[in-house]
Amino acid sequence: MSGREFVLHTLNGFSLGALLFLLSSGFQLIFGLMRIVNLAHGSFYLVGGYVGLTVLIAGGNFWMALVAAALAIGVTGLIVERTLLRRLRGQPMPEVLLTVGLSLIAADLSLARWGGDPILLPRPELLRGTVELGGVTYPVFRIGVFGLGLLVVGLMWLLHTRTRIGAIVRAGVDDREMVAALGINVEAIFTGAFTLGALLAGVAGVIGGVFLSLYPGADGEILLYGLVVVILGGLGSLPGAVVGSLLVGLIDAFGRAMVPSLSYFLLFAPMALILIFRPHGLFGKPD
Repeated sequence: MSGREFVLHTLNGFSLGALLFLLSSGFQLIFGLMRIVNLAHGSFYLVGGYVGLTVLIAGGNFWMALVAAALAIGVTGLIVERTLLRRLRGQPMPEVLLTVGLSLIAADLSLARWGGDPILLPRPELLRGTVELGGVTYPVFRIGVFGLGLLVVGLMWLLHTRTRIGAIVRAGVDDREMVAALGINVEAIFTGAFTLGALLAGVAGVIGGVFLSLYPGADGEILLYGLVVVILGGLGSLPGAVVGSLLVGLIDAFGRAMVPSLSYFLLFAPMALILIFRPHGLFGKPD
């Protein structure tokens, strides 16, 4: 592999990792705090992308599409948590079945509304063009995605470590029952975490629609990547979400380039090893 190819695949891995962080950070928070394997999270991503597409078709720009998708999916997550999942709190199998059902419903409605052809969203005017990095001509948009990922990492870190809400969330991940016993409104924290996770999934859907495209089945594929990130990084761990996203992005980029026939093996083999030797993930805490 030449030096230019190495730089190119590294940049591709970083940009994909940034997208996966936007998706999986909220997913991981939901999983770690609420112990809900939200299998509808991939559908939040896909529908968010389609909401952005609708705004673009209606004459809006990319930034309007991004905000509309974030708000629409955030509100959807709020409604789902308060009206459906809250009624099933502490019942893992019904929660899984419900989120699978919601995912299937969203997939069918998306297919009926937006069709089955792959759709590539246009890049915003501000982030079009290319730049030279390490002898490689690279799209400005992907660099912007990585920058957005870094921004969200910083904001999540501040929220997680420098605010009272972050302290409550960290305590809730470690011991939910004790937090509730202290008189803290755990249900409100759960709702906020779920809504934030859904909002970030909506943002990721629009961004993913620009360089991965939108198509039926994209929700399931991106959900698998999100699950791998959570397993590698560990439940409820922000550093785990960052490291897991970058690892998955780099493994996928180099795997598809060097041994495309084994790309899925290279992705899921580390996950299997983590499950065997460190079930709580690289940064997670043992139960």
